[in-house]
Amino acid sequence: MSFNSPPADEMFLRQVFESVDRDRSGHISAEELQQALSNGTWKPFNPETCRLMIGMFDKGNTGTISFHDFGALWRYVNDWQSCFRSFDRDGSGNIDGSELNTALISFGYRLAQPTVNIMLQKFDRLGKGTIYFDDFIQCCIILHTLTEAFRQQDTDQDGVITLHYEQFISMVFSIKT
Repeated sequence: MSFNSPPADEMFLRQVFESVDRDRSGHISAEELQQALSNGTWKPFNPETCRLMIGMFDKGNTGTISFHDFGALWRYVNDWQSCFRSFDRDGSGNIDGSELNTALISFGYRLAQPTVNIMLQKFDRLGKGTIYFDDFIQCCIILHTLTEAFRQQDTDQDGVITLHYEQFISMVFSIKT
């Protein structure tokens, strides 16, 4: 992603981190992270998105992140927010199917409209034909993860793989999400 946010003030980040680190362990869980983030709708950040991001920044596989990792995650979320806003052409605070398709094309994905529609339905929590910021992050992380798993099997990089059922099941269950 080419959106680079300036680093947040460390004192501000420390205050946010400490306010959600309920057990004062110096590490926060996905549930605690959810309290630190805003999706722009005054509703809690999607818990699954928080879990995915903790997994990405959790270097010790503990299900938590340190303050240092939190700073990197905060910047990551801010970069995604800049990205999201650039595709939210109408300023509605969510993106519709057309805006999602534009985003995916800019990321290098060329997906048929029915596929984009399936993604929209999958990540549209409210059934309004739109995706909110936190769901957009989740959608993009999962799409990237699935694409990487596919590419490992696509040895000649032609966009086609042949898998037996058991290979498919093995590939899907070995994906870290």
